[in-house]
Amino acid sequence: MPTPASQASTVPDALASFKHLPDDARARLPVVCALYAQSPATIWRRVAAGLIPAPSKTGNVTSWRVGDLRAALASINH
Repeated sequence: MPTPASQASTVPDALASFKHLPDDARARLPVVCALYAQSPATIWRRVAAGLIPAPSKTGNVTSWRVGDLRAALASINH
């Protein structure tokens, strides 16, 4: 299991490439937390409230579609 320090070191790389990812790419929770500048608990509360798109689960992996996140972020900024 990755440590919090190793997870934190992967987020900047994922965020740096976020704008270059195709809309059908998938983003994991640390990237979503960084995009919204929110804790995991707040992300889940906002998903439950319908403020952030719901993720999907493939096996044991929960992830968000990048296109859905972009659309949600664009609606916040406009």
